[in-house]
Amino acid sequence: MDRLRQRADFLAVANGARVNSPAFVLQSRPRDDGGPIRIGFTVTKKNGNAPERNRIRRRLRELVKRLDPVSMQPHHDYVLVGRRDALARDFATMLDDLRMAFTKPARHTHKARGPRPGHAAATSRKPD
Repeated sequence: MDRLRQRADFLAVANGARVNSPAFVLQSRPRDDGGPIRIGFTVTKKNGNAPERNRIRRRLRELVKRLDPVSMQPHHDYVLVGRRDALARDFATMLDDLRMAFTKPARHTHKARGPRPGHAAATSRKPD
């Protein structure tokens, strides 16, 4: 299992399927190559200061280490996006959540580019 490190890879996975959990969001994307499973970790600044974000990231990495790689699909990229609840949530519960996330059918998302129909930016007009 390899790590995702390039921003372009993280952005590609962000447009794929996702499964929500109280402590994290699991994003996934199938790849066309025959490479190994790759996984990335991210925690945004809204989740706390640097030590808290690092602790969340360490907990997520430990979850993946303890998870059986057979539950992951081959030739896929995964990103675990940490949430603030990962600091206080029981580790065993988080591990169960992660196992469940890999078995759940994922909700596919396609992020649209540009304004959404009916959104204020799409309907606003310049004054005459």
